[in-house]
Amino acid sequence: MDRSSLLQLIQEQLDPENTGFIGVETFASLVHSHELPLDPAKLEMLVALAQSNDEGQICYQELVDLISSKRSSSFKRAIANGQRALPRDVLLDETGLGFYKRFVRYVAYEILPCEMDRRWYFYQHRTCPPPIFMAAITLTQIIVFLCYGARLNRWVLQTYHPEYMKSPLVYHPGHRARAWRFFTYMFMHVGLEQLGFNALLQLMIGVPLEMVHGILRISFLYLAGVLAGSLTVSITDMRAPLVGGSGGVYALCSAHLANVVMNWAGMRCPYKLLRMVLALVCMSSEVGRAVWLRFSPPLVASGPQPSFMAHLAGAIVGISMGLTILRSYEENLQDQCVWWVVLLSYATFLVFAVFWNIFAYDLLGTHIPPPP
Repeated sequence: MDRSSLLQLIQEQLDPENTGFIGVETFASLVHSHELPLDPAKLEMLVALAQSNDEGQICYQELVDLISSKRSSSFKRAIANGQRALPRDVLLDETGLGFYKRFVRYVAYEILPCEMDRRWYFYQHRTCPPPIFMAAITLTQIIVFLCYGARLNRWVLQTYHPEYMKSPLVYHPGHRARAWRFFTYMFMHVGLEQLGFNALLQLMIGVPLEMVHGILRISFLYLAGVLAGSLTVSITDMRAPLVGGSGGVYALCSAHLANVVMNWAGMRCPYKLLRMVLALVCMSSEVGRAVWLRFSPPLVASGPQPSFMAHLAGAIVGISMGLTILRSYEENLQDQCVWWVVLLSYATFLVFAVFWNIFAYDLLGTHIPPPP
């Protein structure tokens, strides 16, 4: 039975007078008598919705949202009010799971702060589509690095090689008119150490985030961090080029860390304090390394070295836009006022940055190193 037939059957048999409310016990008997395919997590939420109502009923529209996998803020508040009466079973008590389902459970505890959300994700998760965005980005970065490493015979501090900066992928202030460079710089890296750091975080944090929140939201967040990074460099460090995917990586990492901090009591990931400290130390060390290479290059260079401002811009995007996305699991972003405020702020920044790149360099008389 498909979804539309199920909803029609429910309305005809359980709410013939169109009152807008349905008794949960009657609905449960209907599910069992017709052997309707409803996930265990949805049945638990149905009970929670009924418990939140004084008469043990649920609103027909809430039932439609539940079956359609749509969960608004009011829906989640109703769940929160009613779930106190639910059994305290947790996913960790599930036995007999295969390797992949255990991995899905691990991802649920790594990313989601609420047990109800974790159970919802566990039962709703589908293997298709797979989390291909972060994997594709990481694989492309590795291939590009190997190609340039083999061509230049240099695997660390590649930016000091004069041929490296001639790549059509690198962002250079002298090539601002080539708009694709504001994105494609993310495929180039200073050396093996920067690539390894970014690739590790993209796979350890980016892939689980994409599994839970979907390819559209995570790819949008990552690319928003990348674009904000290059535009911020064009405003604050006008003579510097830029390479590396740190803008997108820091957007993902800062959003995840901020979400963990704001939901500290609910997060069940092991050793979360130790892992939080290690993550902050590693991210701070990477920023420090980038600052050192920018202002105190260890080798003689023909021009300014890549800027570090993309790291900071990515972190700001993650704490603002990214945190809004991660706190809206299975909710419509367009229904939230804070999302439109964040989106408007980001759009305003983009417009300002575009005009800055068009007019400010000439008005300020900035001396740009000749592009390679």
